[in-house]
Amino acid sequence: MHRRRVYVCPLASCPASVNASLDPMNLREDDGMNPEDFQPDEQLLLHAVALLTGSETAESSQRLPTSLPEIGIGADAALSAMFDDVLGRSRDLGAPGFFAHMDPPTPPITWAMHLWTASRNQNLLHPDTAPRARELERLAVDWIAPWFGMSGGHMTPGSTVANLTAIWAARESGCRVVVSGTGAHLSIRKAAHLLGMEHRVIDDWSVADDLTNAVAVITAGTTSSGEIESLDAASDARWRHVDAAWSGPLRLSDRYRHLLDGIEDADSVAMSAHKWLFQPKESAFVLFADHEAAHRLISVDGAYLAVPNVGILGSHGAVAVPLLAMLLAYGREGVAGMIDRTMALIDELAELVDAHDDLESRSEPSSGVLCWRHKSVSVDDIKRYLPDDVLVSSTVIDGEPWLRSVAANPNADPAKVVAGVLESAARYRP
Repeated sequence: MHRRRVYVCPLASCPASVNASLDPMNLREDDGMNPEDFQPDEQLLLHAVALLTGSETAESSQRLPTSLPEIGIGADAALSAMFDDVLGRSRDLGAPGFFAHMDPPTPPITWAMHLWTASRNQNLLHPDTAPRARELERLAVDWIAPWFGMSGGHMTPGSTVANLTAIWAARESGCRVVVSGTGAHLSIRKAAHLLGMEHRVIDDWSVADDLTNAVAVITAGTTSSGEIESLDAASDARWRHVDAAWSGPLRLSDRYRHLLDGIEDADSVAMSAHKWLFQPKESAFVLFADHEAAHRLISVDGAYLAVPNVGILGSHGAVAVPLLAMLLAYGREGVAGMIDRTMALIDELAELVDAHDDLESRSEPSSGVLCWRHKSVSVDDIKRYLPDDVLVSSTVIDGEPWLRSVAANPNADPAKVVAGVLESAARYRP
């Protein structure tokens, strides 16, 4: 039976006639993909790398369609079509003027590993579909956990899930209340709500009420200011969890490890590798002092499972691979050196701010986070008039707005960032 071919322009919202002037190479049979489309295509991959590195330019910068195309344009054309949205319009987190968020640039070894893992699409839920990838995640945990005094754990997509997992384990161990400081991440409130637990917020751990039925969540590196709460707080809590999503990698640094002394006494720790370990998203850890006991509390069996499912996730990819490759490539000392470099950059920024009469900082930087501002131009106006090649974030602490810079970019240029803020202030006209 003859099938009519209808061409829907994949790079515009309106359909186009097959009689229009179209490159015939862009027309494919409407039976879509073929088995050979799942085989390695070296030319396509080299083209993708060339576009990424800038050695080739995309042939098309047209916008993507607003509805699902009926007929594809082919993989090479799709690369060109996607280029502008994926690479051209993305924020360069490693640019000199980017000193804003807890989101780092990533080293190319992690890009290569993402390519490899995507090609195999391992699912760690089943040993049959990830015979080696499961072992590689355990290896990554074995490499990381001892630096926190933890016996083991597993990887999660981020510390929001890591916090939820740890609080779930705490609930299963008998905790009924979640207690946290005022600087706790919003994921703690989410976790308490999802788990049906009361959530109490306190200003001072030293005057906390009876915590014998509570999981105390201690924040090591608050989102707004980087403050590290006392890691020996809440000693009478039934379960002590440290949210070290941001600051956790400081444990790898000989120079700054002491900032997290006491974390080894926690029952659980959350740490995001896609923050200060320079990993692509989504990569984080939930670690436990007694991971075997904790995992038993949060394991679920299923008829289709060969082994129990531990934690919140079902299907789970080989996210440990890029981290293992980076740590293998640069070692602890190399990664720690990069963390130390970013800490030096935030100190340099603080010195530049303190040295300028028109700028002020809230305090000295804490775990790589500096809150600062212009004395006479509002934070909103500074951000509104910033040069395109400079970016700082903002926050509100105790009702006061501040600019916020985070030491996640080893390529940041503090002088450029300060100059950008001063230029913005000069552009401002009330």
